[in-house]
Amino acid sequence: MKTIIFTVLIALCLQGAYAQEQTAKVAFAAVASVNTRAEIEAGLKSHDKALFLKDHWIRDPYIILGPDDYYYLTGTTPNPGDPKEKTDPYNKGLFKGSIVGSKVQLWRSKDLIDWEYLGTPFTIKDSYQYKKDKNEIKEEVIWAPEIHWVKDKWALVHCPAAVSSLAFTKGAKVKGPWKHPMGEAFDEKHDPSLFKDDDGTWYALWGNTYIAKIKDDFSGLATEPYYIEPASERQNPQKQGETITRIGHEGATMRKIGGKYVSFGTAWSTDKMRKGSYNLYYCVADEITGKYGPRKFVGRFLGHGTPFQTRDGKWWCTAFFNGDIPPVDRDGVESKDLSETAQTINQRGTTIVPLDVKVLENGEIYIRAIDPAYADPGPDENQHF
Repeated sequence: MKTIIFTVLIALCLQGAYAQEQTAKVAFAAVASVNTRAEIEAGLKSHDKALFLKDHWIRDPYIILGPDDYYYLTGTTPNPGDPKEKTDPYNKGLFKGSIVGSKVQLWRSKDLIDWEYLGTPFTIKDSYQYKKDKNEIKEEVIWAPEIHWVKDKWALVHCPAAVSSLAFTKGAKVKGPWKHPMGEAFDEKHDPSLFKDDDGTWYALWGNTYIAKIKDDFSGLATEPYYIEPASERQNPQKQGETITRIGHEGATMRKIGGKYVSFGTAWSTDKMRKGSYNLYYCVADEITGKYGPRKFVGRFLGHGTPFQTRDGKWWCTAFFNGDIPPVDRDGVESKDLSETAQTINQRGTTIVPLDVKVLENGEIYIRAIDPAYADPGPDENQHF
């Protein structure tokens, strides 16, 4: 009898191990291939559909066209060589077992197709060392790095808030040694970004969304933070009878379009954390410190994406995998309610999605994803657009 039970237990263990192995294989097999060179070249011209540019584990992908005419790409990444990038391709990057590393990885490209790896020019050791009790700072990771060209050098910003930094290169290449002219003044900035106005004035943005003017020498903030709040209201799904006005909760970005200030922000479609799709929204003002107009919809699955222009002036937005399950099929997704959990059609890696950006006859700014799978809010959207 003991022999039979032991045999059954071994069989069950082997069956469980086999099931786990098959699940891992399915997850690995589900990682799609990037678009071919021909597909990307055609798509960049047609500007009508999403393009999967690069297969790698990344969140918050950020693309900028530098002064040397190269496109630069960075974002939240693992440390180079982390085996989980292959064994756990759909790692959420959150909570225990997160793949997020302590180094900024950087790539550059002339055509958005072939990417040259530039290594890890910035690590957590290069961030500003705040004068805090060592027990206070437990963050040993870097989230949402961005690089910005400031006069004759590069500026790099990153979070999480406990170790958020604004650092400058010494020259025209993205590499150390790094300087921190703002020091303590850049502490506690979630998802920081920078914005340069037409008159050369720089602003810091963070959260969703605080904005403050930066001193000319970048030694600190020149003004108290101003909170950007859309004029519209929507129901608060967490508290019956209450309304909310915020754009979202993270991913602050600003662009100047048609002489107006466009503030972008990120939220889940349901306004509940990790429920539905991770989306991008915007609001517009004539002055940088508002009053801002109603909250409008940019695109589904575009949360914490970076709106940017290619050399020919076309607008695109970066997109990435952010879900609790592997990517869902894009066919028919427009009518699917995704509110059960965090879901996306984006593959693991860097995708760019074409945007329709225009100034209407009445002076209003219109921004919307062009690809049909991204263009409209889903049935799970909390706000009616």
